[in-house]
Amino acid sequence: MLINDLIRHRLKISLFKPQGLKYLAKRVLLLARLLKADSRQRALRRQGATLGSLVMINAVEFEGAVARFSVGTGTFIGKRTFIQLHAPVKIGTHVAINEGVRILTGTHDLDDPAWRLKVAAVVIGDYAWIATDAMILPGVTIGEGAVVGAGSVVGRDVQPYTVVAGNPARVIRSRAMRAFTYSPVRSSAVVEAWMGKSR
Repeated sequence: MLINDLIRHRLKISLFKPQGLKYLAKRVLLLARLLKADSRQRALRRQGATLGSLVMINAVEFEGAVARFSVGTGTFIGKRTFIQLHAPVKIGTHVAINEGVRILTGTHDLDDPAWRLKVAAVVIGDYAWIATDAMILPGVTIGEGAVVGAGSVVGRDVQPYTVVAGNPARVIRSRAMRAFTYSPVRSSAVVEAWMGKSR
């Protein structure tokens, strides 16, 4: 599916120009990574995950039922990410999730004598950015266009277009821009080799 998407949206190159040769070389050098990413996505779909088009999911560790996982078009998920799927995790379109992010959907009630598992879904809105090593706790909704700073621990909902950071995460400011056109997946070297640099 990823390969088909990239071929359909590929940058047309001319082998008679240096720029064309550069992109051809990138495609060849990154072919193994593309095949691995495509295989990973096919496996996730077979397990019931819902994946939009032009999505890049790197080496992500899943725990739980993959059928509870959905991600929208143009989203990038970095390596070393851990996604717990005791409850659904819904990630919107054009979301950037950097390396080492942990998304949790299960915890335990401190006052429960049987210490039973409590689960709650996580929702991440379109154009949100979850920076490196952040942790999203069960039941949290990250609003559209919101930013979670690196290393933050988010235990409460984050309002749209809000920037939060820290442990526990606190509001730092609001984003000035609210009409986005970027696609984080374009920052992936594999995707860039096929589609060119985003402008």
